[in-house]
Amino acid sequence: MQKGSGALLDIRNVTKDFPGTRALDNVSMEVREGEIHGLCGENGAGKSTLMKILSGTYPYGTYEGQVFFGGEPTRFSGIRDAEARGIRIIHQELALVKQMTVAENIFLGAETAKYGIIDQMSLYSETRELLRRSGLNVPGTALVRTLGVGQQQMVEIAKALRGHVRLLILDEPTSALNDAEVENLMQTLRELKHIGVTCIYISHKLRELFDIADRITVLRDGRCIGTEATADITEDEVIAMMVGRAPTGRFPSKTRRAGKVMFSVRNWTVRNPENKDLYAIRNVSFDVRAGEILGVSGLMGSGRTELLQSLFGEYGFQPSGEIMIDGKKCKINSSRDAIALGMGLVTEDRKNTGLILMHSVTHNMTLPSLPNLSNGPVIDTGLELASTSKLIKELNIRAPSVESKVETLSGGNQQKVSIAKWLMTNPRILMLDEPTRGIDVGTKYQIYELMDRLAADGMAIIMVSSDLPEILGMSDRILVMHEGTIAGIVESEEANPEKIMSLAAMGAREDRRSNS
Repeated sequence: MQKGSGALLDIRNVTKDFPGTRALDNVSMEVREGEIHGLCGENGAGKSTLMKILSGTYPYGTYEGQVFFGGEPTRFSGIRDAEARGIRIIHQELALVKQMTVAENIFLGAETAKYGIIDQMSLYSETRELLRRSGLNVPGTALVRTLGVGQQQMVEIAKALRGHVRLLILDEPTSALNDAEVENLMQTLRELKHIGVTCIYISHKLRELFDIADRITVLRDGRCIGTEATADITEDEVIAMMVGRAPTGRFPSKTRRAGKVMFSVRNWTVRNPENKDLYAIRNVSFDVRAGEILGVSGLMGSGRTELLQSLFGEYGFQPSGEIMIDGKKCKINSSRDAIALGMGLVTEDRKNTGLILMHSVTHNMTLPSLPNLSNGPVIDTGLELASTSKLIKELNIRAPSVESKVETLSGGNQQKVSIAKWLMTNPRILMLDEPTRGIDVGTKYQIYELMDRLAADGMAIIMVSSDLPEILGMSDRILVMHEGTIAGIVESEEANPEKIMSLAAMGAREDRRSNS
């Protein structure tokens, strides 16, 4: 089926206010029937708020303006009204019951039943078809908790395809997917487009938008800046629309110079805590110098995150090997030991392991530093406020107040709070796991500038990233992981995408010969 030229979705002068904040300001845009429509903007631009209106999360009457779907005005009182019209949304945060099977999650609340008994045969046969359409090769009987994050994301997509779908909204759908899973998703969306399903694709990853979208709309500060055909615009022009100025470069010019070795790891080996017969990390050795950013690359499951967590004392069974700081052997049994030695770890999952969302900005930022902010058992609230305010200003964290709950902040500002929490401990060694995942290009550049400045001041930084341009643009050296071991360490001037991906996918040359 070819793409239609008429508007399936027509948004007219939509305004949405929250206490003290205007999230959407007179937004108007249209999505054509049968197209894949890209939507981008910085964190806090209003993308998620607009999608919640379209999906019925924010019911009619809680916003000004009008939304037309299929030529008719919408009056959604909730999500079920939107779903009845064929609108489905896949949120960035997964909403699966991990103790249930794949099939049970896909049909949760929509089970076929007779006399109160679920038709199991129908449940699992329909699940097989949905899994086939979404390109996910797992049994419907598998428990969701046994699946990887990328596979769980594909279960969400299969769930969204249940029933009659006219408009599919995907909010950052690839934030947890590897390259193969991303390509699988793209193929699925192209097939859906072919049969007439319209998609709104929200992403900070401009390469994905330019690969999949027919047109791109940019929001900034709650306003619609414009809509352009993908073929008629460049990535730099989109970035300029997002941030309000022309980009000066994706990465800052390196101002740092590496000094002496600050952090050394020798023969680091860690067993998987869930299966003690398996090794998560095997015989890993490397050095990090003061003033250096060591990038850590590798495919999903290569052991990147496990390496950082185990070095910080928070992962693994019976770790062995040596850790040295400034040439002195150290014993790290817990994060408390790591912090005392001048280490910090910004975790990959800021919402679950990096921050306490229901707590204030102040309480999140000061949590690891309370011993330094206390006079005996009593916290010095004046010092706590001064320390927090100083970092909020330095990192340009946008929050209504220091007492605002972190859950009310945009993703980019949450990430800055996560980083500020560890900067308050005055670390010498800072480990960052996916420091810019799920945040906009403007905030990314601010974090890149911060990393460069910290390294220039003598900090040793280890950065794990799945974003290859980020690894190449920010690292002085790149450590490539493959199946829990080091496939190679590459100097930045010798690094290129082909070399990094070859090591990540195939391992070291010795491994290739032994497997041939």
